Amino acid sequence: MENRELTQLQKIERSIHKRFRRELWRLFIAGIQKYELIQPNDKIAVCISGGKDSMLMAKLFQQLHRHSDIAFEPVYMVMNPGYNHENLQKIISNAALLQIPITIFESDIFKIVSEADGSPCYLCARMRRGYLYAHAQRLGCNKIALGHHMNDVVETTLMGMLYAAQYQVMMPKLKSRNFAGMELIRPMYCIDEASILAWKNYNGLSFMQCGCPLTEASDNRNKASTRQTVKDMLAQLKQQHKDVEKSVFQSLQMVNLETTIGYKLNGREYSFLDSY
Repeated sequence: MENRELTQLQKIERSIHKRFRRELWRLFIAGIQKYELIQPNDKIAVCISGGKDSMLMAKLFQQLHRHSDIAFEPVYMVMNPGYNHENLQKIISNAALLQIPITIFESDIFKIVSEADGSPCYLCARMRRGYLYAHAQRLGCNKIALGHHMNDVVETTLMGMLYAAQYQVMMPKLKSRNFAGMELIRPMYCIDEASILAWKNYNGLSFMQCGCPLTEASDNRNKASTRQTVKDMLAQLKQQHKDVEKSVFQSLQMVNLETTIGYKLNGREYSFLDSY
């Protein structure tokens, strides 16, 4: 009877602390504490793209701000890179439903990318990051928060190993090289995407899938991307070992340099032969 008396927003917020406390809330807090992502007096631009990950991140930040003893200020920031009307309204309506006070700023990234040569996805990602840093800095923020989760970390690492011959981990936080005093943090770092999907479906929520006009218009949109190929590979491996992604994720946390052939630190390359 108690659940029936709650508003939709109250049910959504309650589900974070009750039904999905272990899968979402505790892992959100654990990531922030383990990687020291938030310090007193931080002003954090919580970057919302409109998908399930960033929307949930914004809600988690809002809950943390209400209950945390750490004095910090979140700013819920939405960049419009050129979404169509339907996608932009989807973001606005979801923010209203979740009572997230978003601030929207415009950019022309989609237009620029559509006219450029080379890889549009790579260029788009680079430009997005720059625009987010710049606008967050204008708002007085010292950090931007992105909604990458554990599966993003695992997939990106494997993509680098399999397709680019490099071992390079998507880090939980990074200092900006181009924007002095700015830092990027990933508070969803320890959260499994399956838990995010479960939360979305449990609450009957619907979020924007992909707002890129190039993807929507492409004749190759149904072809598997490199990331999707890695996703499919992991899905097959999970049939034999259900925690395969968690195993990869944990291996990234403790690299044994004694059994590493070579590594790079501060621009200098080292070999196991140096101390053999």
